[in-house]
Formats: sequence, structure tokens, C-alpha cells
Amino acid sequence: MNDFERPLYHYKPQKGWINDPNGLVYFNGYYHLFYQHAPHFETPWKESMHWGHARTKDFLVWEELPVALYPDKPYDKKGCWSGTAIVKEDILYLFYASITEDNAQTVSVAYSKDGIHFEKYPGNPVIDRYPEDGGPDFRDPAVAYIDGKYYCVMATGHPETKTGRLLIYASDNLTDWEYVGIMAEWENAKYTECPSFMQAGDKVLLSASVCPLEERHYFRIMYGKFENGAFQMEISSDVDKGPDQYAGQIFKDHKGRCIMMTWIPGWSYIGYAKNDMGCMSVPRQIFTKNGKVYGYPVEEVQHLLKDSDEAVKMTEDGFIIERKNRESVVHRGTATDIKIIRDSYILEVFVNGGETVYSVLL
Repeated sequence: MNDFERPLYHYKPQKGWINDPNGLVYFNGYYHLFYQHAPHFETPWKESMHWGHARTKDFLVWEELPVALYPDKPYDKKGCWSGTAIVKEDILYLFYASITEDNAQTVSVAYSKDGIHFEKYPGNPVIDRYPEDGGPDFRDPAVAYIDGKYYCVMATGHPETKTGRLLIYASDNLTDWEYVGIMAEWENAKYTECPSFMQAGDKVLLSASVCPLEERHYFRIMYGKFENGAFQMEISSDVDKGPDQYAGQIFKDHKGRCIMMTWIPGWSYIGYAKNDMGCMSVPRQIFTKNGKVYGYPVEEVQHLLKDSDEAVKMTEDGFIIERKNRESVVHRGTATDIKIIRDSYILEVFVNGGETVYSVLL
């Protein structure tokens, strides 16, 4: 299994390694996708991380653009790692985790007027160390504008208490950041990764990947109130059950939709094939209904949905998804409605209108 037919609708670069989606944003008439990228290798860690870049108008046809961020400064010599994007006064800002020559994890920013050519802020890094509430794993800035102020959520862990945490900073100008406090935390965890944060109606949406001390990581989407820098969770869900996905990022587009894309198939498949099989999921709109979080393909790609697939077998109490040379994915429970997108070696299954989602490498 060294050669795979390229997916048609799931973005992947022409060559090189791809993982976490970064900087999802709508800017100058395009949806922009940035991503963790090793442009010269099909496996990671042989060169410091870059930010790859692509854009689309319809989530169907993607235009691959030049690499957006190179690790070419002392403060990001060990990599331009995951982060998010925000638009301010017609300028696109990229916030990213920058690792210094001595392995310190910091936050830096680059900006662009055309959305293609980026200049790094001369005052980088804008957050140069973790606070006492955090730890050395201090990464993946998620920047949002809420109620007249800019906020930055940082993923970290607290080794002394063995908790994974999200910390929050505030700013008036995107360059000067003040630490506010602990936004959310999980016990018996090493750290968190890849958060997203945004206004969603009269509430806010907060998401993160949580890395427990011993168990497999999980991805959590939360809705709740945000007041005076504090998050009060009301709904929590891990709507995408995987198993072949990681590092979902959510952004709010110009239509007010909260849209998530995630990396398929995840870390388990490094070197599985001659060329990297990594790609992005189709975009899913994230919403709440009846106290639950749902994820369902955005309208631009809904014509790709099918009612059945040969890999999906119905059972008395649900269904199974058969994978080649790997255990089947088993769903137990009511499945009154199943919609499927199949694209080469990728299968995405949406159960009961998106109440449960499976992202699968066949």
C-alpha cells in the first residue's frame, strides 16, 4: 500500500508533509487555509516546521500558494508551529507558536496586506515565556476579537498539578499582551493543544485537544458564557469520534458560520505510505441543537454526500466501518440518518445530522 489515488476534495499539498490546520480565515474574497508543513520531506522532524498555504472560494477547488512562514529568525529557528489568524483593518495577521534556538516556546506574529506575502513583526516574540500557571509546553495561540477587545488563548500544561490548561491573555492592539488567568483545565493531563476561540451568537465557542497522562488524546468542543476574561462552560462534546483525525481548528467566516477543519489521518500514519497521506477534512459547520454539539458539512460540499458506501455495514445496534488491515470502527446506538463522503482513501460519516462524526482512513 505505497501508492494512493489523490483525494479530489480533501486538500493536500502537491508534495511534502502536512499536519495541523492553522490560520483558517476568510480574507479578500477567499477562504485561506494554512497548515503545518515540511515542504521538502514526506515525514516530519527532518526540517523545522513551516506554514503551508492554500486558498479557495468554494471549498472544492483549492489553489496551493507559496509557503507563508519559514523558520528563519532566532525566535522561530526551531519551527513556526500551530496558531490562528485574524483580520484587523484590512490586514491579515498570523499568530503562531515560535520555538527559539534554545527550545523556548513563545508566540510570534506575521502580517500581510495581500494575504500571500507575509512580514514578521519586528517586536517578536509578542509573548516571550509562559506564566506560573503554565509550563514549558506553551503553544498554539488562538486569537479572537470579543466585545471590543482582543484575546489570545494559549494551550499548556501545569506539571506540578498534572493538569492540562488553557490560559487567556488580553490586548488592545494585537502586539501588547497582558496575562489574565486560567480559562479552562483538565485533571490528569499532560497539556492541551490546538485551541479555537470565537463569538458564537450570544455565547462563545472554545475548543481544544486534550492530552491525558496515559489515555489517548481527545478533542473537546465547548459552548458557554464569557465574561471578564472567564469562561463558564454550558455544553461540552467530542463530536468527531475519529479515529483517524487530530487537531481540529474552528473559525468564524463572513457569513457568521463556525466552520471546523481537521487533519486526517493523524500521527499514527507517519511513513505508512511512500508519500504522505495527510490531508484536510471537508469543512464542517459547528452548531448546537437540543443541548448537543453538531458538525455537518457546509452547504458548498453537501452535494458530495451519499446515503451508503460499501465500507459501511449496518448492524442490529448501529453500524461498522471496515478499514483495510486495521480494526473496524464500530458505532453502537441509534442511526436514523447516515450521510457519507468518500474521497479516495478518506471516508467521513455524519450520523443523525452531525450529532456524531467519524473521520476514517480506509
